[in-house]
Amino acid sequence: MDLTPLVDGVGSARLLDMVPGRSADAFGDWLDARGGTFRHRIRVVTMDGFTGYAKAATQHLTQARQVMDPFHVVHLAIDKLTACRQRVQNETMGHRGRSGDPLYGIRRILLTRKSLVTPANAVKLDDVLTSQAHLAVQVTWHFYQEILAAYQADRPRDGKLRMFKVIKALHVKIPNDLRELRVLGQTLWRRRADILAYFDTGASNGPVENINGKLEHLRGIALGFRNKANYILRSLIHSGGLREAINAL
Repeated sequence: MDLTPLVDGVGSARLLDMVPGRSADAFGDWLDARGGTFRHRIRVVTMDGFTGYAKAATQHLTQARQVMDPFHVVHLAIDKLTACRQRVQNETMGHRGRSGDPLYGIRRILLTRKSLVTPANAVKLDDVLTSQAHLAVQVTWHFYQEILAAYQADRPRDGKLRMFKVIKALHVKIPNDLRELRVLGQTLWRRRADILAYFDTGASNGPVENINGKLEHLRGIALGFRNKANYILRSLIHSGGLREAINAL
């Protein structure tokens, strides 16, 4: 994906190419095939949490700034918060979440940004999380909210500082009762440079996800593709900025 038109304010993001595979080798080989001039012009690379892309970018785009997309950072925290809730649910109730179970009843409220929680739901949330049996969920929820708050900061500098404090706080010996938080902390520390780079660049994977949505729609209206070459060509026409060029002929 090329975000240059979007950054320059002259157009939208565009699809550059499609290759089979999701690996460091697939991405690295594609970059090698583009040539040195192309690679040296790349300044920022946005990506999800897949380490293969980060590895390829490190090897082939040494001058580029790597940015881990905020959506995927938040999603990492959501996954760990949900896993923690499910584990504590099983430990305290002896079964998966059911209607009427305290933790199951707040499963959606837990994922809501604190400032958007209604007063009634805030009381419900507080009643459940203040239970000693649910302490692990409360602590994990706190750090999840801190991550959200960092991305919602008015100034990038403030957000970066807040995120750094979260990452640093989780880079300590976390007790076994907070095992999900420990794994999250390890991931955030390992990718800290990429995560914090967002606050300096403002670059995200949002436009990429938009193009992915367009390609999903394309496959749907086409009822699938049996010919890979046709699929790639149609995708480039649909999302690669070629439609305007073709219409201009």
